[in-house]
Amino acid sequence: MICFIILMTIGLVVHYSESNKKNEIIDSVIPTYRASYHFTTPDKWKNDPQRPIYFDGKYHYYYLYNHNYPNGNGTEWRHATTTDLVHWKDEGVAIPKYTNKNGDPWSGSVVVDDTNSAGFGKGALVAIVTQPSAEGGKQEQYLWYSTDKGKTFTSYRDDPIIANPGTKDFRDPKIIWDHQINKWVMAMAEGTKIGFYESPNLKDWQYTGGFMTQNIGIVECPDLYLMRANDGIYKWILGVSANGKSAGQPNTYAYWTGHFNGKEFIPDQSDPLWLDYGFDWYGAVTFEEGKDSDKYNHRYALAWMNNWDYPHNTPTLQEGFNGTDSIVRQINLTHDGDTYRLVSQPIEALNQLTITTDSLKQIVVNGSKTLPITGDAYQLETDISWSEIKNVGLRLRESTDKNRHVDVGVFIESQYAYVNRAFTGQPDKSGKYFESRSPFDVNKKNVHLKILVDKTSIEVFMEDGTIVFSNEIFPELNEQGITLFSEGGTAIFNNVVIKHFN
Repeated sequence: MICFIILMTIGLVVHYSESNKKNEIIDSVIPTYRASYHFTTPDKWKNDPQRPIYFDGKYHYYYLYNHNYPNGNGTEWRHATTTDLVHWKDEGVAIPKYTNKNGDPWSGSVVVDDTNSAGFGKGALVAIVTQPSAEGGKQEQYLWYSTDKGKTFTSYRDDPIIANPGTKDFRDPKIIWDHQINKWVMAMAEGTKIGFYESPNLKDWQYTGGFMTQNIGIVECPDLYLMRANDGIYKWILGVSANGKSAGQPNTYAYWTGHFNGKEFIPDQSDPLWLDYGFDWYGAVTFEEGKDSDKYNHRYALAWMNNWDYPHNTPTLQEGFNGTDSIVRQINLTHDGDTYRLVSQPIEALNQLTITTDSLKQIVVNGSKTLPITGDAYQLETDISWSEIKNVGLRLRESTDKNRHVDVGVFIESQYAYVNRAFTGQPDKSGKYFESRSPFDVNKKNVHLKILVDKTSIEVFMEDGTIVFSNEIFPELNEQGITLFSEGGTAIFNNVVIKHFN
């Protein structure tokens, strides 16, 4: 009874206090692995994001959700909304599973039909979704539509709008409106191929061509869009979630720049580039800025922070949920020598979460220095320079005995940047995925780092976003130390700025 009275008293304080004091009290009473500033499923399970769309003054985000997890299968589309891509409101399930004979809805995409091309009304939302057909569980494409601003969707018919052409993998349709041909265009994941289709009305589709990939496994969640680079040139980007592990490449978002003629995609180069070098940035989607009339200068991107090699290994299961997204990034297209490439940065709206800031102008390190600053939810930014050195970086989420930490740095001797989670809690029990790496040009002898740390994740942006790592990490909640280190020489850490997030 005494415990009950104490909890009730705390509850009253929470109810009547200011919002920041609410969080402080809740955190002190109930330690949690739920992310402080990343999107997480309210309960149970989430995986693939669906591309957010902007209408009616907000972004509408759907994602695959399973309310029976961990004891039952099948996904459905759950809905959330946001005005700033930082604060999210849960809107419940929009497309429930097992409501027709074709089973559960998988990934796809939703568009706003402003011209009423499909006949469901001007401004109706139309989703084209992969479902396992009642005819033997084949992967086929079905249409759902919404006339209540995306709150609920209705199945158009039980028969597919695109039947399976006889391939095992035939899923994840991504739809755009192509102004050059004035038709809807779809990119489809078909094993190691991306197929292209066109339609005047979202119901009747015709195959126009395909793009074959090599050495990146079965591709999923294709992405097709037009961007303007920093030199004014327009380029089409074709992206996929892919597995390049056999070729020593990431298992994240591969992409090509090139030209799309309305029928097929012609790449600038045969080998893909990668938008993330970490272990946990999969099923990624990119989407347009909703409030800016210029749709080609930049886009946003987010992904599921998990990996199908270890999807159920997380301490959040103790709290009844499993599913976290990366932060939303802004992506831009830059001309880098002979190559066009995407660069990423955290969106500026994250700065509104800052409650305190620590700034340190210059720290000279030969060995290691532990900062008198701790935290588990923050952004750390710094410039590191050196003359002769072997290895340099930071140990984050460090335990008081220094034995547990996640390391971010540059290994100069072998010319690569890295995030190493071998010395902290993390999801990979096989021992294969401890250190994620990217090639790094060490000749210039400096690096700019922007690192976002949260309860169960770390996202590292190097060199103004040309190199990014996104990884799950599971340190103990009280492991919050920050140590700077150098090996084989002296490093100078300039302008260390740590923004603590609420």
